[in-house]
Amino acid sequence: MVNFLGSIRKWLKYYFDQIRNERVKNNILQALPFWVASLLAGLLAVSYTKIFAWASEGTDYILKHNDALFFIITPVCFVLSWWVVQKFAPYAKGSGIPQVMASTELANPRYIGKVKKLLSMRVILVKFVSSIIMIFGGGVIGREGPTIQIAGSIFRKVNQWLPSWWPKISKKNMILTGAAAGLAAAFNTPLGGIVFAVEELTKTHINYFKTALFTAIIIAGLTSQAFLGPYLYLGYPDVSNLEPSVFVTLIIVAIIAGLSGSGMSKMILYIGKWKKNKLKNWQQQVLFLVLSSLVLVSLMYFVNHRAFSSGKNLMTETLFTPDKYSDWDVPVLRVVGSMLSFTSGAAGGIFAPALAAGASIGSWMANVFQLSPSASNLIILGGMVAFLTGVTRTPFTSAILVLEMTDRHNVIFHLMVAGMIASLVSLLVDRHSLYDRLKDQYLRELHLEDEKKPVAKEPPEPASS
Repeated sequence: MVNFLGSIRKWLKYYFDQIRNERVKNNILQALPFWVASLLAGLLAVSYTKIFAWASEGTDYILKHNDALFFIITPVCFVLSWWVVQKFAPYAKGSGIPQVMASTELANPRYIGKVKKLLSMRVILVKFVSSIIMIFGGGVIGREGPTIQIAGSIFRKVNQWLPSWWPKISKKNMILTGAAAGLAAAFNTPLGGIVFAVEELTKTHINYFKTALFTAIIIAGLTSQAFLGPYLYLGYPDVSNLEPSVFVTLIIVAIIAGLSGSGMSKMILYIGKWKKNKLKNWQQQVLFLVLSSLVLVSLMYFVNHRAFSSGKNLMTETLFTPDKYSDWDVPVLRVVGSMLSFTSGAAGGIFAPALAAGASIGSWMANVFQLSPSASNLIILGGMVAFLTGVTRTPFTSAILVLEMTDRHNVIFHLMVAGMIASLVSLLVDRHSLYDRLKDQYLRELHLEDEKKPVAKEPPEPASS
Protein backbone atom coordinates (compact mmCIF):
# COMPACT_ATOMS: atom_id res chain seq x y z
CA MET A 1 0.00 0.00 0.00
CA VAL A 2 2.83 2.36 0.89
CA ASN A 3 4.58 1.60 -2.40
CA PHE A 4 1.35 2.20 -4.29
CA LEU A 5 0.78 5.61 -2.60
CA GLY A 6 4.40 6.49 -3.21
CA SER A 7 4.03 5.72 -6.91
CA ILE A 8 0.92 7.87 -7.15
CA ARG A 9 2.72 10.72 -5.38
CA LYS A 10 5.67 10.51 -7.80
CA TRP A 11 3.35 10.38 -10.79
CA LEU A 12 1.36 13.41 -9.58
CA LYS A 13 4.58 15.36 -8.93
CA TYR A 14 5.84 14.54 -12.43
CA TYR A 15 2.48 15.48 -13.95
CA PHE A 16 2.26 18.86 -12.20
CA ASP A 17 5.92 19.61 -12.94
CA GLN A 18 5.18 19.03 -16.60
CA ILE A 19 2.16 21.34 -16.47
CA ARG A 20 4.20 24.01 -14.67
CA ASN A 21 7.08 23.70 -17.14
CA GLU A 22 4.67 23.90 -20.07
CA ARG A 23 3.06 27.04 -18.66
CA VAL A 24 6.45 28.66 -18.05
CA LYS A 25 7.51 27.80 -21.58
CA ASN A 26 4.27 29.19 -23.01
CA ASN A 27 4.55 32.40 -20.98
CA ILE A 28 8.14 32.94 -22.13
CA LEU A 29 7.21 32.31 -25.76
CA GLN A 30 4.36 34.83 -25.51
CA ALA A 31 6.51 37.44 -23.80
CA LEU A 32 9.55 37.10 -26.09
CA PRO A 33 8.04 38.89 -29.14
CA PHE A 34 7.11 41.87 -26.95
CA TRP A 35 10.65 42.05 -25.58
CA VAL A 36 12.27 41.87 -29.01
CA ALA A 37 9.87 44.41 -30.50
CA SER A 38 10.39 46.77 -27.54
CA LEU A 39 14.16 46.64 -27.96
CA LEU A 40 13.89 47.36 -31.71
CA ALA A 41 11.37 50.17 -31.09
CA GLY A 42 13.66 51.75 -28.51
CA LEU A 43 16.64 51.64 -30.88
CA LEU A 44 14.65 53.17 -33.73
CA ALA A 45 13.21 55.83 -31.41
CA VAL A 46 16.75 56.81 -30.39
CA SER A 47 17.93 57.00 -34.01
CA TYR A 48 14.88 59.04 -34.98
CA THR A 49 15.37 61.41 -32.04
CA LYS A 50 19.00 62.08 -32.95
CA ILE A 51 18.34 62.61 -36.67
CA PHE A 52 15.33 64.82 -35.92
CA ALA A 53 17.46 66.89 -33.53
CA TRP A 54 20.22 67.30 -36.13
CA ALA A 55 17.71 68.49 -38.72
CA SER A 56 16.25 70.93 -36.21
CA GLU A 57 19.72 72.22 -35.35
CA GLY A 58 20.31 72.79 -39.06
CA THR A 59 17.15 74.88 -39.17
CA ASP A 60 18.30 76.92 -36.18
CA TYR A 61 21.71 77.50 -37.79
CA ILE A 62 20.17 78.89 -40.98
CA LEU A 63 17.75 81.03 -38.94
CA LYS A 64 20.65 82.68 -37.15
CA HIS A 65 22.85 83.23 -40.21
CA ASN A 66 20.56 83.82 -43.20
CA ASP A 67 16.85 83.32 -42.51
CA ALA A 68 15.87 84.66 -45.94
CA LEU A 69 17.05 81.35 -47.42
CA PHE A 70 13.88 79.77 -46.10
CA PHE A 71 11.87 81.50 -48.81
CA ILE A 72 13.46 78.83 -51.03
CA ILE A 73 14.15 76.01 -48.56
CA THR A 74 10.69 75.79 -46.98
CA PRO A 75 8.62 75.50 -50.20
CA VAL A 76 11.03 72.87 -51.53
CA CYS A 77 10.88 70.89 -48.28
CA PHE A 78 7.07 71.12 -48.05
CA VAL A 79 6.64 69.81 -51.61
CA LEU A 80 9.33 67.13 -51.29
CA SER A 81 8.06 65.76 -47.97
CA TRP A 82 4.50 65.66 -49.34
CA TRP A 83 5.66 63.91 -52.53
CA VAL A 84 7.53 61.19 -50.59
CA VAL A 85 4.35 60.36 -48.68
CA GLN A 86 2.05 60.45 -51.71
CA LYS A 87 4.40 58.37 -53.83
CA PHE A 88 5.38 55.62 -51.40
CA ALA A 89 3.01 55.44 -48.39
CA PRO A 90 -0.06 57.72 -48.33
CA TYR A 91 -1.02 56.65 -44.80
CA ALA A 92 2.34 57.77 -43.42
CA LYS A 93 1.07 61.36 -43.51
CA GLY A 94 0.36 63.40 -40.44
CA SER A 95 0.79 62.32 -36.84
CA GLY A 96 0.51 58.53 -36.95
CA ILE A 97 -1.66 58.20 -33.85
CA PRO A 98 -4.97 58.09 -35.79
CA GLN A 99 -3.45 55.41 -38.02
CA VAL A 100 -2.59 53.29 -34.97
CA MET A 101 -6.10 53.80 -33.59
CA ALA A 102 -7.57 52.68 -36.91
CA SER A 103 -5.23 49.67 -36.98
CA THR A 104 -6.51 48.42 -33.64
CA GLU A 105 -10.06 48.44 -35.01
CA LEU A 106 -8.99 46.59 -38.16
CA ALA A 107 -6.88 43.98 -36.34
CA ASN A 108 -9.32 41.14 -36.87
CA PRO A 109 -9.51 38.32 -39.44
CA ARG A 110 -11.96 40.19 -41.66
CA TYR A 111 -9.92 43.37 -42.15
CA ILE A 112 -6.38 42.38 -41.21
CA GLY A 113 -5.16 42.87 -44.78
CA LYS A 114 -5.82 46.60 -44.54
CA VAL A 115 -3.56 47.11 -41.54
CA LYS A 116 -0.49 46.83 -43.79
CA LYS A 117 -1.35 50.20 -45.34
CA LEU A 118 -1.21 51.83 -41.90
CA LEU A 119 1.64 49.94 -40.24
CA SER A 120 4.55 48.52 -42.24
CA MET A 121 8.28 48.77 -42.84
CA ARG A 122 7.58 51.06 -45.80
CA VAL A 123 5.57 53.36 -43.52
CA ILE A 124 8.51 53.50 -41.10
CA LEU A 125 10.96 54.57 -43.80
CA VAL A 126 8.61 57.14 -45.34
CA LYS A 127 7.74 58.51 -41.89
CA PHE A 128 11.44 59.00 -41.17
CA VAL A 129 12.29 60.68 -44.45
CA SER A 130 9.24 62.91 -44.83
CA SER A 131 9.26 64.27 -41.27
CA ILE A 132 13.01 64.95 -41.30
CA ILE A 133 12.68 66.93 -44.53
CA MET A 134 9.70 68.79 -43.08
CA ILE A 135 11.40 69.80 -39.82
CA PHE A 136 14.52 70.96 -41.70
CA GLY A 137 12.29 73.23 -43.77
CA GLY A 138 10.87 74.84 -40.64
CA GLY A 139 7.65 72.84 -40.50
CA VAL A 140 5.77 73.08 -37.20
CA ILE A 141 5.74 69.36 -36.46
CA GLY A 142 6.89 66.94 -33.77
CA ARG A 143 8.40 63.46 -33.74
CA GLU A 144 6.22 61.94 -31.00
CA GLY A 145 3.20 60.87 -33.08
CA PRO A 146 5.45 59.46 -35.83
CA THR A 147 7.40 57.51 -33.18
CA ILE A 148 4.14 55.89 -32.07
CA GLN A 149 3.29 54.79 -35.62
CA ILE A 150 6.85 53.57 -36.14
CA ALA A 151 6.74 51.51 -32.93
CA GLY A 152 3.31 50.12 -33.82
CA SER A 153 4.70 49.05 -37.19
CA ILE A 154 7.64 47.30 -35.54
CA PHE A 155 5.41 45.38 -33.13
CA ARG A 156 3.12 44.33 -35.98
CA LYS A 157 6.08 43.15 -38.04
CA VAL A 158 7.53 41.11 -35.18
CA ASN A 159 4.11 39.51 -34.76
CA GLN A 160 4.15 38.58 -38.46
CA TRP A 161 7.59 36.98 -38.15
CA LEU A 162 6.39 34.42 -35.61
CA PRO A 163 6.29 30.84 -37.00
CA SER A 164 3.03 28.94 -37.20
CA TRP A 165 3.84 26.78 -34.15
CA TRP A 166 4.35 29.81 -31.91
CA PRO A 167 1.62 30.52 -29.31
CA LYS A 168 -0.88 32.92 -30.85
CA ILE A 169 -0.62 36.55 -29.74
CA SER A 170 -3.38 39.09 -30.25
CA LYS A 171 -2.42 41.49 -33.04
CA LYS A 172 -4.52 44.22 -31.47
CA ASN A 173 -2.72 43.96 -28.14
CA MET A 174 0.61 43.87 -29.94
CA ILE A 175 -0.15 47.11 -31.79
CA LEU A 176 -1.48 48.82 -28.65
CA THR A 177 1.60 47.87 -26.69
CA GLY A 178 3.84 49.14 -29.48
CA ALA A 179 2.09 52.51 -29.48
CA ALA A 180 2.49 52.91 -25.72
CA ALA A 181 6.15 51.88 -25.89
CA GLY A 182 6.71 54.38 -28.71
CA LEU A 183 5.33 57.27 -26.65
CA ALA A 184 7.35 56.24 -23.60
CA ALA A 185 10.55 56.14 -25.68
CA ALA A 186 9.79 59.43 -27.48
CA PHE A 187 9.19 61.52 -24.34
CA ASN A 188 11.01 59.35 -21.75
CA THR A 189 7.65 59.15 -19.96
CA PRO A 190 6.76 55.56 -19.00
CA LEU A 191 3.68 56.51 -16.97
CA GLY A 192 2.50 58.67 -19.86
CA GLY A 193 2.77 55.67 -22.17
CA ILE A 194 0.63 53.54 -19.88
CA VAL A 195 -2.02 56.21 -19.36
CA PHE A 196 -2.04 56.97 -23.09
CA ALA A 197 -2.68 53.31 -23.91
CA VAL A 198 -5.58 53.18 -21.47
CA GLU A 199 -7.11 56.60 -22.16
CA GLU A 200 -6.62 57.10 -25.88
CA LEU A 201 -5.98 53.85 -27.65
CA THR A 202 -7.96 51.04 -26.11
CA LYS A 203 -11.42 50.03 -25.10
CA THR A 204 -10.07 46.63 -24.04
CA HIS A 205 -9.61 45.97 -20.33
CA ILE A 206 -5.96 46.45 -19.45
CA ASN A 207 -5.88 43.20 -17.44
CA TYR A 208 -5.79 41.32 -20.74
CA PHE A 209 -2.33 42.57 -21.62
CA LYS A 210 -1.01 44.57 -18.67
CA THR A 211 2.16 42.47 -18.25
CA ALA A 212 3.10 42.83 -21.91
CA LEU A 213 2.30 46.54 -21.80
CA PHE A 214 4.41 47.26 -18.71
CA THR A 215 7.42 45.21 -19.81
CA ALA A 216 7.37 46.69 -23.33
CA ILE A 217 7.36 50.23 -21.97
CA ILE A 218 10.19 49.41 -19.56
CA ILE A 219 12.37 47.82 -22.24
CA ALA A 220 11.74 50.55 -24.84
CA GLY A 221 12.32 53.26 -22.23
CA LEU A 222 15.50 51.69 -20.88
CA THR A 223 16.83 51.25 -24.42
CA SER A 224 16.20 54.92 -25.09
CA GLN A 225 17.84 55.93 -21.80
CA ALA A 226 20.86 53.74 -22.50
CA PHE A 227 21.72 55.90 -25.52
CA LEU A 228 20.21 59.28 -24.61
CA GLY A 229 20.67 59.18 -20.84
CA PRO A 230 17.97 59.54 -18.14
CA TYR A 231 16.98 62.93 -19.46
CA LEU A 232 13.88 65.00 -18.78
CA TYR A 233 12.21 66.28 -21.93
CA LEU A 234 12.02 69.79 -20.49
CA GLY A 235 14.03 69.85 -17.24
CA TYR A 236 13.15 71.19 -13.78
CA PRO A 237 11.25 74.49 -13.89
CA ASP A 238 10.86 76.40 -10.62
CA VAL A 239 7.25 76.24 -9.37
CA SER A 240 7.86 76.93 -5.69
CA ASN A 241 6.18 79.46 -3.37
CA LEU A 242 2.94 79.63 -5.32
CA GLU A 243 0.12 81.85 -4.11
CA PRO A 244 -3.40 80.36 -3.93
CA SER A 245 -4.62 83.14 -6.22
CA VAL A 246 -2.67 81.60 -9.11
CA PHE A 247 -5.57 79.13 -9.47
CA VAL A 248 -7.71 81.92 -10.95
CA THR A 249 -5.19 82.59 -13.71
CA LEU A 250 -4.76 78.84 -14.25
CA ILE A 251 -8.49 78.44 -14.87
CA ILE A 252 -8.50 81.33 -17.35
CA VAL A 253 -5.52 79.88 -19.21
CA ALA A 254 -7.08 76.38 -19.25
CA ILE A 255 -10.24 77.77 -20.84
CA ILE A 256 -8.38 79.78 -23.48
CA ALA A 257 -5.89 77.02 -24.29
CA GLY A 258 -8.55 74.28 -24.34
CA LEU A 259 -10.72 76.26 -26.75
CA SER A 260 -7.68 77.12 -28.87
CA GLY A 261 -6.57 73.48 -29.12
CA SER A 262 -10.00 72.20 -30.07
CA GLY A 263 -10.55 75.17 -32.40
CA MET A 264 -7.26 74.50 -34.17
CA SER A 265 -8.25 70.84 -34.56
CA LYS A 266 -11.57 71.89 -36.08
CA MET A 267 -9.78 74.14 -38.57
CA ILE A 268 -7.34 71.38 -39.51
CA LEU A 269 -10.26 69.08 -40.30
CA TYR A 270 -12.00 71.82 -42.29
CA ILE A 271 -8.89 72.55 -44.36
CA GLY A 272 -8.39 68.83 -44.99
CA LYS A 273 -11.96 68.48 -46.19
CA TRP A 274 -11.63 71.57 -48.40
CA LYS A 275 -8.45 70.20 -49.97
CA LYS A 276 -10.08 66.87 -50.70
CA ASN A 277 -13.06 68.51 -52.42
CA LYS A 278 -11.29 71.34 -54.27
CA LEU A 279 -7.74 70.20 -55.11
CA LYS A 280 -8.25 67.54 -57.74
CA ASN A 281 -4.80 67.20 -59.29
CA TRP A 282 -1.14 67.30 -58.24
CA GLN A 283 -0.55 70.76 -59.72
CA GLN A 284 -3.18 72.26 -57.42
CA GLN A 285 -1.72 70.34 -54.48
CA VAL A 286 1.76 71.68 -55.17
CA LEU A 287 0.45 75.24 -55.53
CA PHE A 288 -1.32 74.93 -52.17
CA LEU A 289 1.88 73.66 -50.54
CA VAL A 290 3.99 76.46 -51.99
CA LEU A 291 1.52 79.13 -50.87
CA SER A 292 1.20 77.58 -47.39
CA SER A 293 4.95 77.38 -46.94
CA LEU A 294 5.43 80.98 -48.11
CA VAL A 295 2.83 82.17 -45.60
CA LEU A 296 4.70 80.32 -42.84
CA VAL A 297 8.07 81.75 -43.93
CA SER A 298 6.64 85.26 -44.12
CA LEU A 299 5.32 84.97 -40.57
CA MET A 300 8.74 83.82 -39.42
CA TYR A 301 10.70 86.44 -41.36
CA PHE A 302 8.55 89.52 -40.83
CA VAL A 303 6.95 88.80 -37.44
CA ASN A 304 8.76 86.30 -35.18
CA HIS A 305 11.17 83.38 -35.58
CA ARG A 306 9.08 81.46 -33.04
CA ALA A 307 6.62 80.66 -35.83
CA PHE A 308 9.07 77.96 -37.02
CA SER A 309 9.89 74.39 -36.01
CA SER A 310 8.49 72.07 -33.30
CA GLY A 311 8.53 74.69 -30.55
CA LYS A 312 10.74 72.94 -28.00
CA ASN A 313 13.07 75.93 -27.92
CA LEU A 314 10.09 78.15 -27.10
CA MET A 315 9.15 75.92 -24.16
CA THR A 316 12.67 75.81 -22.73
CA GLU A 317 13.18 79.57 -23.14
CA THR A 318 9.98 80.52 -21.34
CA LEU A 319 10.50 77.97 -18.56
CA PHE A 320 14.23 78.34 -17.90
CA THR A 321 15.23 81.90 -18.80
CA PRO A 322 14.17 85.30 -17.42
CA ASP A 323 12.28 85.84 -20.70
CA LYS A 324 8.98 84.51 -19.32
CA TYR A 325 6.61 86.75 -21.19
CA SER A 326 5.30 86.52 -24.76
CA ASP A 327 3.16 88.91 -26.77
CA TRP A 328 -0.27 87.92 -28.08
CA ASP A 329 1.07 87.26 -31.56
CA VAL A 330 3.20 84.25 -30.53
CA PRO A 331 0.22 81.95 -29.74
CA VAL A 332 -1.38 83.00 -33.03
CA LEU A 333 1.80 82.20 -34.94
CA ARG A 334 2.13 78.81 -33.28
CA VAL A 335 -1.47 77.85 -34.05
CA VAL A 336 -1.31 79.05 -37.66
CA GLY A 337 2.05 77.35 -38.19
CA SER A 338 0.67 74.06 -36.87
CA MET A 339 -2.35 74.24 -39.18
CA LEU A 340 -0.24 75.04 -42.25
CA SER A 341 2.21 72.23 -41.51
CA PHE A 342 -0.25 69.54 -40.45
CA THR A 343 -2.53 70.05 -43.46
CA SER A 344 0.38 69.77 -45.91
CA GLY A 345 -0.06 66.01 -46.20
CA ALA A 346 3.52 65.35 -45.11
CA ALA A 347 4.55 63.26 -42.10
CA GLY A 348 4.79 65.00 -38.75
CA GLY A 349 3.23 64.94 -35.32
CA ILE A 350 1.23 67.51 -33.42
CA PHE A 351 2.13 66.64 -29.81
CA ALA A 352 5.15 68.93 -29.47
CA PRO A 353 3.59 71.81 -31.48
CA ALA A 354 0.47 71.58 -29.29
CA LEU A 355 2.60 71.75 -26.14
CA ALA A 356 4.48 74.75 -27.55
CA ALA A 357 1.25 76.52 -28.49
CA GLY A 358 -0.07 75.97 -24.97
CA ALA A 359 3.19 77.25 -23.50
CA SER A 360 2.93 80.41 -25.59
CA ILE A 361 -0.62 81.00 -24.35
CA GLY A 362 0.54 80.56 -20.76
CA SER A 363 3.47 82.89 -21.35
CA TRP A 364 1.18 85.53 -22.86
CA MET A 365 -1.24 85.33 -19.93
CA ALA A 366 1.69 85.56 -17.50
CA ASN A 367 2.56 88.80 -19.27
CA VAL A 368 -1.02 90.06 -19.03
CA PHE A 369 -1.17 89.43 -15.26
CA GLN A 370 2.52 90.25 -14.65
CA LEU A 371 3.07 87.07 -12.68
CA SER A 372 6.18 86.12 -10.75
CA PRO A 373 8.68 83.74 -12.43
CA SER A 374 7.49 80.66 -10.50
CA ALA A 375 3.80 81.48 -11.07
CA SER A 376 4.57 82.09 -14.75
CA ASN A 377 6.13 78.63 -14.99
CA LEU A 378 3.02 77.03 -13.52
CA ILE A 379 0.75 78.91 -15.93
CA ILE A 380 2.96 77.90 -18.85
CA LEU A 381 2.78 74.22 -17.81
CA GLY A 382 -0.99 74.52 -17.34
CA GLY A 383 -1.32 76.01 -20.82
CA MET A 384 0.63 73.07 -22.26
CA VAL A 385 -1.66 70.53 -20.59
CA ALA A 386 -4.82 72.40 -21.58
CA PHE A 387 -3.91 72.92 -25.26
CA LEU A 388 -2.83 69.29 -25.69
CA THR A 389 -6.07 68.20 -24.04
CA GLY A 390 -8.02 70.37 -26.47
CA VAL A 391 -6.42 68.46 -29.34
CA THR A 392 -6.42 64.92 -27.92
CA ARG A 393 -9.24 65.01 -25.30
CA THR A 394 -7.02 63.00 -22.97
CA PRO A 395 -6.65 65.19 -19.86
CA PHE A 396 -4.90 62.60 -17.72
CA THR A 397 -2.41 61.66 -20.43
CA SER A 398 -1.64 65.35 -20.99
CA ALA A 399 -1.16 66.03 -17.27
CA ILE A 400 1.01 62.94 -16.69
CA LEU A 401 3.17 63.70 -19.75
CA VAL A 402 3.91 67.26 -18.63
CA LEU A 403 4.46 66.03 -15.07
CA GLU A 404 7.03 63.45 -16.21
CA MET A 405 8.70 65.92 -18.58
CA THR A 406 9.39 68.31 -15.70
CA ASP A 407 9.36 66.16 -12.53
CA ARG A 408 7.23 68.78 -10.74
CA HIS A 409 5.03 66.55 -8.57
CA ASN A 410 4.00 69.40 -6.29
CA VAL A 411 1.78 70.84 -9.05
CA ILE A 412 0.14 67.61 -10.20
CA PHE A 413 -3.28 68.77 -9.03
CA HIS A 414 -2.87 72.09 -10.84
CA LEU A 415 -2.09 70.23 -14.05
CA MET A 416 -5.04 67.88 -13.65
CA VAL A 417 -7.37 70.82 -13.05
CA ALA A 418 -6.09 72.46 -16.24
CA GLY A 419 -6.66 69.25 -18.19
CA MET A 420 -10.16 68.65 -16.87
CA ILE A 421 -11.29 72.25 -17.53
CA ALA A 422 -9.85 72.14 -21.04
CA SER A 423 -11.59 68.81 -21.70
CA LEU A 424 -14.95 70.25 -20.66
CA VAL A 425 -14.73 73.51 -22.64
CA SER A 426 -13.50 71.62 -25.73
CA LEU A 427 -16.89 69.93 -25.92
CA LEU A 428 -18.30 73.31 -26.95
CA VAL A 429 -16.25 73.11 -30.16
CA ASP A 430 -16.44 69.39 -30.99
CA ARG A 431 -17.47 66.35 -29.02
CA HIS A 432 -14.66 64.29 -30.56
CA SER A 433 -10.90 64.74 -30.71
CA LEU A 434 -8.83 65.43 -33.81
CA TYR A 435 -7.45 61.88 -33.60
CA ASP A 436 -10.91 60.33 -33.45
CA ARG A 437 -12.06 62.31 -36.48
CA LEU A 438 -8.97 61.40 -38.49
CA LYS A 439 -9.23 57.74 -37.44
CA ASP A 440 -12.81 57.59 -38.73
CA GLN A 441 -11.70 59.27 -41.94
CA TYR A 442 -8.96 56.68 -42.51
CA LEU A 443 -11.36 53.83 -41.82
CA ARG A 444 -13.84 55.18 -44.37
CA GLU A 445 -11.11 55.58 -46.97
CA LEU A 446 -9.80 52.05 -46.41
CA HIS A 447 -13.26 50.51 -46.63
CA LEU A 448 -13.97 52.39 -49.87
CA GLU A 449 -10.63 51.33 -51.35
CA ASP A 450 -10.95 47.66 -50.49
CA GLU A 451 -14.66 46.97 -50.66
CA LYS A 452 -14.30 45.14 -54.00
CA LYS A 453 -11.14 43.25 -53.06
CA PRO A 454 -11.10 39.71 -51.60
CA VAL A 455 -10.91 39.64 -47.83
CA ALA A 456 -7.81 38.21 -46.21
CA LYS A 457 -8.65 35.17 -44.13
CA GLU A 458 -6.77 34.28 -41.00
CA PRO A 459 -7.56 32.00 -38.08
CA PRO A 460 -9.38 33.58 -35.12
CA GLU A 461 -7.18 35.35 -32.58
CA PRO A 462 -7.10 34.78 -28.87
CA ALA A 463 -8.77 37.34 -26.60
CA SER A 464 -5.54 37.99 -24.76
CA SER A 465 -1.83 37.52 -24.90
